Amino acid sequence: MAVQPDDVLDACGFPCPLPLLKAKQALSRLSPGQVLEVRATDAGSWRDFESFAEHSAHVLEGREERDKVYVYWLRKAGDA
Repeated sequence: MAVQPDDVLDACGFPCPLPLLKAKQALSRLSPGQVLEVRATDAGSWRDFESFAEHSAHVLEGREERDKVYVYWLRKAGDA
């Protein structure tokens, strides 16, 4: 993925729904338009992050799986 994150959250080892909850906290500290990269090992996070992006103003710029680690790039909503 070619997205350059402004912050990285390592949520590996946390069970559902903690990766998403920690991502929401991290997003609150970013400025609009900035990108948060989240790394998680919980397989349920794949569904959680997709649903979160669909129901919020934040944008899921991309996601991928790397050796059982799920990586997400979320762009904070608002004017950059």
